[in-house]
Amino acid sequence: MRSGRACSVLVSLLLLWLGVAAAQKASSWKTLSGKAPAIVAKGGFSGLFPDSSEYAYQFALVASSPDTILYCDVRLTKDEIGICLPDIKMDNCTNIPDFYAQGQKSYLVNGVPTSGWFSVDYNGTELGQVTLMQSISSRTPRFDSNFFPLLAVEDVQSKFKPPGIWLNVQHDSFYSQFNLSMRNYIISVSKRVVVNYVSSPEVSFLAKILGRISNKTKLVFRFLDESTLEPSTNQTYGSMLKNLTFVKTFASGILVPKSYIWPNSLDNYLQPYTSVVDDAHKVGLEIYAADFANDFLLSYNHSYDPLAEYLSFIDNDVFSVDGVLTDFPVTASEAIGCFTNLNKSNNDHGKPLIISHNGASGDYPGCTDLAYQKAVDDSADVIDCPVQVTRDGIPICMSSIDLMTDTTVARSQFISQTSTIKDIQIAPGVFSFNLTWDDIVKNLKPKISTPWTNFALDRNPRYRNAGKFMRLSDFLDFTKDKDLSGIMITVEHAAFMAGELGFDMVDNVIKALDDAGYHDQTAQKVMIQSTDSSVLEKFKEQTKYDLVYMINKEVGDAAPSSLADIKKFASAVSVDTSSVFPESHYFTVYETNLVQTLQTAGLSVYVYTLMNEFPSQPYDFFSDATAQINAYVKGALVDGLITDFPATARRYKVNNCMNMGNSTPNFMAPAHPGDLIQIISKSAQPPALAPIPPLTESDVAQPPLPPARSNSSTAPTQSPASRTHACAAHIPVLVTLAMLCAWRSLV
Repeated sequence: MRSGRACSVLVSLLLLWLGVAAAQKASSWKTLSGKAPAIVAKGGFSGLFPDSSEYAYQFALVASSPDTILYCDVRLTKDEIGICLPDIKMDNCTNIPDFYAQGQKSYLVNGVPTSGWFSVDYNGTELGQVTLMQSISSRTPRFDSNFFPLLAVEDVQSKFKPPGIWLNVQHDSFYSQFNLSMRNYIISVSKRVVVNYVSSPEVSFLAKILGRISNKTKLVFRFLDESTLEPSTNQTYGSMLKNLTFVKTFASGILVPKSYIWPNSLDNYLQPYTSVVDDAHKVGLEIYAADFANDFLLSYNHSYDPLAEYLSFIDNDVFSVDGVLTDFPVTASEAIGCFTNLNKSNNDHGKPLIISHNGASGDYPGCTDLAYQKAVDDSADVIDCPVQVTRDGIPICMSSIDLMTDTTVARSQFISQTSTIKDIQIAPGVFSFNLTWDDIVKNLKPKISTPWTNFALDRNPRYRNAGKFMRLSDFLDFTKDKDLSGIMITVEHAAFMAGELGFDMVDNVIKALDDAGYHDQTAQKVMIQSTDSSVLEKFKEQTKYDLVYMINKEVGDAAPSSLADIKKFASAVSVDTSSVFPESHYFTVYETNLVQTLQTAGLSVYVYTLMNEFPSQPYDFFSDATAQINAYVKGALVDGLITDFPATARRYKVNNCMNMGNSTPNFMAPAHPGDLIQIISKSAQPPALAPIPPLTESDVAQPPLPPARSNSSTAPTQSPASRTHACAAHIPVLVTLAMLCAWRSLV
């Protein structure tokens, strides 16, 4: 029986290896060896769990490529035990102050006075009660309560049996102050543990172990910031980069910050790549790139897509680094295993349907010519226009009826037209029907959306006000000759527009589509989306367009009566991401039945709105937009994705592992909602979610649209109701003036 189980495991591993090998196409790599770049997991999966913890190392091996190398920053204890810690100051990554409150010391570290708790002051027994903590404050601390013990280098080998171990020695000279020899330790431990790599930023340390450990162990010289002095040569690392032939005398490879290869400008845009990869390869040095983390600020050129950043280092048609050091080895595994050498000309318009959200609004101001052109260039299947109306009756593409959202109206003379219309929104705004088309195009500029300003994640700031506004007619002219499967027109506030402003949204959209020739063509389908069932019912009466009902609230399922109602007027439904995978404090809790219920009823399901920025994804998706897409496509089986970043979705759709079936690598398996939250200790788990109610018939039913106040084709004008609201906004000013006048008369 044991033999049978062993054979089964071996067969599974062989199939997995064959799948990965087929995807990697090793012969095409521009690495020094011609093999796929190495994936080095810094402290394990430290982007999620405390660096160098049991879960971090274990999860890196389970969830990533099967040849992932485990990386350990080695620190020495007083009794010469080598432990894995991401920082020389233990108080930055452990709870040691809780046990040794008086243990803070001050030492010189590379000549710099440094205060904290240090491993050299404690022996292994004294550190037995100390546990690891998340060392980066922006990451979740919930796993700290699992009380992960410190691990020795030998523990990493015995507990996880990784395919490779990388030991980094950062402060050799520091330990010598305490009569501790990192040289002796590395020589000793390499006799007990198979060490594949040893790196250090100190020339003298690497020179001391050269020839004294196995020749199968690669010695790697680690470059720090270019202006920093290397302690044993007193040269800056930047100057040493110009003398790689010297580095080759004591090392077989170099580890450099990724900025050495792709430097960024001061405003965080990529500059031309340097020659450092080619320079290293010419002298026979492997080159590894460091500092990869999905939840750090990426260059704006990468559109907050960490997978795109990896590909720029390994699949750029010019060079490939020999390995990457990363906090998120799953994303590196995806890049190397499934996303190189893609057939980018494949514009298959099948499932999942890629639907733009205001065009490529993650890269350019939404609903502008630039955003729409980018969406087309990125091979979106469907591009969208949310229709608003100007004061002179012109339908335009704008994500919101409130111009504060998409334009620079707040800095214009039209800010005086701010009003509050509770039928539309609670907050005051300047609405599209307050201004003529000329007012907008001649006085305002577009404004890029910034949904994650709390995280200082601006979108493409060089183009924050770029592009031209587009009328619906402009949009329809633009789309007609494009390689699209269709267009989506979103219609909202139709009842208000008809009843208050005398403008029939449905009739005017139908007329614009007719004028553009969409009523008698079959090349592109027309999709009409609305949260208002009465809008879709009217379109169904007058057209044969595909109708999409948008559920704009979180629901966990759909009652049969609501499904019956929806099917009367729609063939598809768009749902919020959290209605598929509900979240609690950024952890998914479970998968609802909503998608299955809707599809069983014969309705296609589109999920909105997908973004690249890491705060938009629960921790279960590893701060990786590709992993999130995979969960909705392969896990929840949705029919389409509504996204700010069509390029990310298109690249996913053509990845090399898309149709591998049972041979799909483990790192491309969709995340199981609720799994991650279950491994948090009970005391630290987020509070339970309240039950999410289902969609009901009363949620769907809407009264019929009122007839437009006037059947004339004149422009909508501000109604008495809206004029009252506008005046109300100025009442406090008038009251203040009256009080001032009264006070002056008393004086």
